[in-house]
Amino acid sequence: MVCALLGVVVLAAAGGCGSSSRPPGPATSSAPASSPVPGIHPLDAAALTGIVEPLARQWSVPGVVALVRTPAGDVGTAYGTRTFGGGPAVSPVDHVRVGSVTKTWTGTVILQLVQQGALALDDTVAKFRPDVPGGQAITIEQLLDMRSGLYNYSETRELAQAMDADPARVWQPEELLAMAYAHPAYFAPGQGYHYSNTNTVLLGLIAEQLDGKPLEQIVRDRLFGPLGLTGTSFPPRTSAAIPDPHPQGYMYGTNVQTMGSPPALPPESQERAKAGTLQPGDRTADNPSWAWAAGAGISTVADLATWSQALAEGKLLDAGTQATRMASVRPTDPANPPEAPQYGLAIAKFGALYGHTGELPGFNTFAGTDPVRGVTVVVWANLEPTADGHAAASEIAKEIIGRLYGPGAEATSSTTATTTR
Repeated sequence: MVCALLGVVVLAAAGGCGSSSRPPGPATSSAPASSPVPGIHPLDAAALTGIVEPLARQWSVPGVVALVRTPAGDVGTAYGTRTFGGGPAVSPVDHVRVGSVTKTWTGTVILQLVQQGALALDDTVAKFRPDVPGGQAITIEQLLDMRSGLYNYSETRELAQAMDADPARVWQPEELLAMAYAHPAYFAPGQGYHYSNTNTVLLGLIAEQLDGKPLEQIVRDRLFGPLGLTGTSFPPRTSAAIPDPHPQGYMYGTNVQTMGSPPALPPESQERAKAGTLQPGDRTADNPSWAWAAGAGISTVADLATWSQALAEGKLLDAGTQATRMASVRPTDPANPPEAPQYGLAIAKFGALYGHTGELPGFNTFAGTDPVRGVTVVVWANLEPTADGHAAASEIAKEIIGRLYGPGAEATSSTTATTTR
């Protein structure tokens, strides 16, 4: 599953259920339909389930949990099972890997260090990491907004092959950077956009250098503790554990087989998945250290909603720094701004919602908040990618957002998926 672009999600028809037994019926919250919120169509638990279940079945996703939070309250649904083909039902209290949502944690720490005066957005990366090729011309801001030009190590066949050969391998950040530095830059700093995990790994190392602590302690002290995110964690690189309870995470094919964009299997394999004769592999125990500061985080649906609100509303930044962050969001393709996905200082924009998505083998997550209307949408799925290369949670989130805001509403345009890989 080697795909590292910020790309528009397009809902497409996929196959039927590939599991050997029918998952149990959806478990929904008892919340009533939300009362009217200006510009938002009410959505109750039954309607939410009606969006989630057909798409989950279409892509043979074992389990999906979704939460919609508005000023009227929370509405949620949980569909399917923790294991492929049956077993215990998924639950809103389950812990999952959140992939690139982790980038918003690392980016927020860096912005806190900026407001403390420990570094500046226009500082060059060479000030902190003299080994970075061309680092005297690359700024901290360009690392945050994916405009440094540095090659994305997770687009290399070397990483995909190594992950397939030894999924439990503990990767060191310097190993990841070395893979990136072996390739030429995509463009001169500031002269384009290319989503690259290399940027965020560098930011994680800089945060550790300035704060004098491991990144797992930094995010716990600066982010999780102040927000009361008791179900959220950033594991040390040596750990592949997910706190209980948690679903298993599944992936069709191998990392090498899914290096394309989209990360789809060959047509004959897709047909086998539809027929149920090809089943996905269990990637739950894969060590996420290859993603580290860019994608190794773990959370729950409720914590993700709280985090998404804090991110969009600036609860962990001062007003000036938050204003800078929100103003940084711009189209990734200036030649086609109405249709292009939008990205800024470690934050993406999905129509009216600000947040991020995360994809890594086995898990897909969407978390976004509209700070104007107070709407938050969180979805996770325990299959990534689908056999035909979809990011199921992101696609389901797009459908939910479209239903909330209605046809032609602002939030239905340019819903994007930001992949960890």
